[in-house]
Amino acid sequence: MAPPAPPTTEVNFDGLVGPTHNYAGLSLGNTASTGSAGGVSSPKRAALQGLAKARALADRGLPQGILPPQARPDTRALRALGVGRDGDPDEDVLRAAWDRDPALVALVSSASAMWTANAATVCPSADADDGRAHLTPANLRSMPHRSIEAGPTTRILRAVFPDPDAFAVHDPLPMGGAFDDEGAANHTRLELAGRGVHLFVHGRGGGGGGGGGDAGGGAGPRTFPARQTLEASEAVARLNRVPPDRCVFARQRPEAIDAGVFHNDVIAVGHGNVLLHHEAAFADEDGTLGRLAELGGGGLVAIRVTERQVGLATAVRTYLFNSQLVTMPEGHMALVAPEQCREDPDVRRFVDGMLAHGGNPVEEVLHFDLLQSMKNGGGPACLRLRVPLTGEELAKVAPGCLLTDALHRELVRWVGRHYRDELAPADLASPALLQEGRRALAELADVLRLPPSLWE
Repeated sequence: MAPPAPPTTEVNFDGLVGPTHNYAGLSLGNTASTGSAGGVSSPKRAALQGLAKARALADRGLPQGILPPQARPDTRALRALGVGRDGDPDEDVLRAAWDRDPALVALVSSASAMWTANAATVCPSADADDGRAHLTPANLRSMPHRSIEAGPTTRILRAVFPDPDAFAVHDPLPMGGAFDDEGAANHTRLELAGRGVHLFVHGRGGGGGGGGGDAGGGAGPRTFPARQTLEASEAVARLNRVPPDRCVFARQRPEAIDAGVFHNDVIAVGHGNVLLHHEAAFADEDGTLGRLAELGGGGLVAIRVTERQVGLATAVRTYLFNSQLVTMPEGHMALVAPEQCREDPDVRRFVDGMLAHGGNPVEEVLHFDLLQSMKNGGGPACLRLRVPLTGEELAKVAPGCLLTDALHRELVRWVGRHYRDELAPADLASPALLQEGRRALAELADVLRLPPSLWE
């Protein structure tokens, strides 16, 4: 008999908001993003709000990591699009792009890498058949402004998880189209019957199931694109060495995508043995829950939210399901929710009832002001990548990226030195903003003890 796997702890690696955080409305299907287009953002407030959430959870005893922002604007991407001539300074390339088409500058200036739920899909060593923790960076091919993240994300993850004997950081899937992959925003690992069970959710794809639930087929959404494909989810499961009998593949309900549910984590969140979901989350709700219950040996706690309790439009607007579920050191679960969930009467009534019910492990709710991220379509769950690690694996993570009181204080000071209070869309073309960002990242490399070459 094999020895029992060492215990794991879920570490949330939060994305550090970058200095070009802006409201360009680039994300089709993300109604918060498109609704904020053209507004004035505050990169400084955005970064400090994210850091405050991470610090508050760390203070409660939950291990937190930090993933750095990417270099923006990405002038290499502009050159690859034919803007500028050989030898032109980056400032001239940026100005030429703005004169040609301001949308190009917005595309290469997005700070969307802050939403690290899209950075990768993770399989812990306890589940993988080779005993290593696996991370497959998302290719994010369905959205042009996000597709440029995949290469830098891969380099960053390999720097943060550097030991190949403990971690396998794969290349992103090489093709888009049928293999569009959006990362952990469409993946949930549950702990059922003493083992990990992986729920992969897609919006489009072929008919092969590979694991139960409603795998594919059927009419797609009519208004907004379905981003994640079944084929991508199946490929990621293979790369991450997840045994087939631990996988469930389910399809999003097309009507939910058309209502603004661009990722599954806008309509469902799971952790441990709990799956909190809206009744409109899955095309085949009974089949999906039935397969999870079967694999869980009766241990699944499915908390179903009906349309009557919280309407789909309200769920999207408040990001109830883009909350985090976390296990507190005291043993109970907590819901980490945006402030909008406290402000809405229907959501507040549902959450209060869930906490009072007593038939599930969720006993606490923590609210956070993340308005800057929320206006761009990212709540608490978007801002973090969950990585379950053993104690030995945690000791092999790049130490400068694990949040401590000292690191939090230094990052707050760093933001104060380098971030603007306000950023309007026209500011993206400023050569000064380009240089401000480069100086900030050069200093951040020292703060996080990461190689400066990550941003070159």
